[in-house]
Amino acid sequence: MRVLGVDPGTRATGWALIIARGNRSLLEAFGTVRAKGSDHPARLADLDRRFSAVVSELAPDCAAVESGFSGRNPKSGLVLAESRGVLLAVLGREGVPVHPYTPAQVKSAMVGNGNAEKQQVAFMVVRLLGLAEPPPSDAADAAGVALTHIHSRVVVAVRGGR
Repeated sequence: MRVLGVDPGTRATGWALIIARGNRSLLEAFGTVRAKGSDHPARLADLDRRFSAVVSELAPDCAAVESGFSGRNPKSGLVLAESRGVLLAVLGREGVPVHPYTPAQVKSAMVGNGNAEKQQVAFMVVRLLGLAEPPPSDAADAAGVALTHIHSRVVVAVRGGR
C-alpha cells in the first residue's frame, strides 16, 4: 500500500510517501510544497499546481491528511482551511481516497499521548522508519500522518474489521 501523508500548511505543506509491506513501512519520498504568489488566490493556485505534480508523480493508493485544529485566530484557521481545501480537491481530482486524522489522533498513534510535542512525533518517525535523521519538520509531520493511517489499518485488521 502506498500512503501519501499530508500535513497542510498556510505557507508550507509537508508530504511523505510511505510504502507499507506486511509489517514493514518504508519512506519512499518526502518533501515540502511552498506555494508562491503575490496574493492569497495566486498562492492557492500555485499550491494546486505544485501539489498536483507531486500526487501525479507519486501515484499513491490513498492519502492520510491531517485535519486542521481550531486555533485562537479565526483568520489563520480560515486560511489553513482554504489551503487544505485545495489539497483535498487535488486528491479528489486524482481519484485518491482520503483519510482524515486530527493532530491529537496522530500524536496519540505515534507517541501514545494526544498532547505530545512535534519533536516526539519526529523522533518516532525516525525510529519506526529506521532513518538516520528526521526529514524536515513538515515532511516528518506528514510521515507521522501516513504512519497513523497504516497503523490504524493494522488495528482494524487485527480486530477483524475492514
